[in-house]
Amino acid sequence: MDSIAIAQKLISCKSITPGDDGIFDYVLELLATAGFKCQILEFGEGKEKVKNLYAQVGVSAPNLCFAGHLDVVPPGDLHAWKHNPFAGTIEEGKLFGRGAVDMKCAVAAWIAASIKVVNEGKLNGSISLLLTGDEEGPATHGTVKVLEHLKEQGVAIDACIVGEPTCEKHFGDTIKIGRRGSITYNLEVIGVQGHVAYPHLAKNPIDIMVAILHELKAIKLDVGNENFQASNLEIISVDVGNSTTNTIPGKASAILNVRYNNEQTEEKLTHIIKSVCDKHTDSYHLTSKESAKAFLSAPNDFAYKLAKVVEEVSGIKPKFSTSGGTSDARFIQKYCQVAEFGLLNDTAHKVDEYTSIENLVKLEKIYYNLIFSSTC
Repeated sequence: MDSIAIAQKLISCKSITPGDDGIFDYVLELLATAGFKCQILEFGEGKEKVKNLYAQVGVSAPNLCFAGHLDVVPPGDLHAWKHNPFAGTIEEGKLFGRGAVDMKCAVAAWIAASIKVVNEGKLNGSISLLLTGDEEGPATHGTVKVLEHLKEQGVAIDACIVGEPTCEKHFGDTIKIGRRGSITYNLEVIGVQGHVAYPHLAKNPIDIMVAILHELKAIKLDVGNENFQASNLEIISVDVGNSTTNTIPGKASAILNVRYNNEQTEEKLTHIIKSVCDKHTDSYHLTSKESAKAFLSAPNDFAYKLAKVVEEVSGIKPKFSTSGGTSDARFIQKYCQVAEFGLLNDTAHKVDEYTSIENLVKLEKIYYNLIFSSTC
């Protein structure tokens, strides 16, 4: 079964985070039939329960793993889509559907490539897949829990490729070897509520919040380095919850997100934000949640091997990058060598998300060649 047919089937499953819609059963059946030993692993309770899959064929080292996710973000307004987001429609050489780029087609390419290697009887090492239904969500009961379980079971992964859409302008141009960290801050400024006609009897928290945010946006956190772009702070929400036109509100809130490189830490960034707040008011509350730490997997033998295979198939020499959002590679890098490579990322999470069939076929060949050169 080729990657195109597998991808169409995966896209047809409405596996919106943390949904399943039969997608794990389908993958398990495909892999089990090919000789993979499969485990369905569920973590969390109630509505937070997440289904994951670990499958492996072969028992000897090296164990080359593919890590990915089968969950997708919601499609949004269905009327805005030209094609049904869960139909896997092919038109003019393009495969449309939610998850086509992020990242069901990469999963399909790896499955097809893996089964081909197994059927050819060329495998000397091991091939494995770690698939989660919790990457687009909180990511608390997915890859991180599976890795802990595998460690407890004595299962070792020697190298891992994550199939996130990494390419920027041309297929083959980018391999990710690290990611920036992410911290979300919730800031609440407390004022004194009052009538707008008597501002001297009130204290408008909006004025204070505007001053704080203005100063924070003017700060240059750093200039980045040879491996990372500069850290950046973005204001993603400002609210006062005021439904009247004649009342000065009693408080104002804002949500900030900082994407930071390996020159920063949560402690350093929090100190910067608190210092600015302290200049403008002593009546505020600031909380933070770090969802990912910055990490760098310095280019190693596995990354260079992947780069060679990508160049051979795509005709483009890929660059190593740490740009973009977070991924499950942040968990995997603690256990083994890891690099990320997948399709073009320009339509990820968009209406009419799609990949070209040509690039999907090339991706399957890249994965096949990587498996062959690593385990055969």
